[in-house]
Amino acid sequence: MEKNPPLGIDKLTPILDAEVWQEINCVTCANCCKKMTPTFTVKDLKRISEHFGETVEEFKTKWLRKERNGDWVNVTQPCQFLNMQTNMCTIYAVRPDDCAGFPHLKKRKFEEYAHVHKQNIDHCPATLRMVEKMVGRVEGLKIIY
Repeated sequence: MEKNPPLGIDKLTPILDAEVWQEINCVTCANCCKKMTPTFTVKDLKRISEHFGETVEEFKTKWLRKERNGDWVNVTQPCQFLNMQTNMCTIYAVRPDDCAGFPHLKKRKFEEYAHVHKQNIDHCPATLRMVEKMVGRVEGLKIIY
């Protein structure tokens, strides 16, 4: 499906997205917070540092590291803002846009984002379920377990 997306897959994606969120509760998992890190945008940095009453530089120094490609990411894993007892984000109201949109099931056209879904399957039950449903609905394909 990644190399040759079926016709109509992008019309199916929002339907499957709605179904997936009826079945999956992120708080039961929180793998994205435990095993991955968001990329912090300039907008995120401003919003979250203001939340803490810090400058952007103070926030970056305290919580983040800069990757070789220039992206700002968490210095620790699991995420320093995850409450491990509840699997809840302690900065949920101001969380990074990357977190708010994860797992990005309908962010872009399937053919543009299939490689990301493929990566996220290992970490995110919602992504796995989306792909299972997609495969199951595409004519002529069967889910293989």
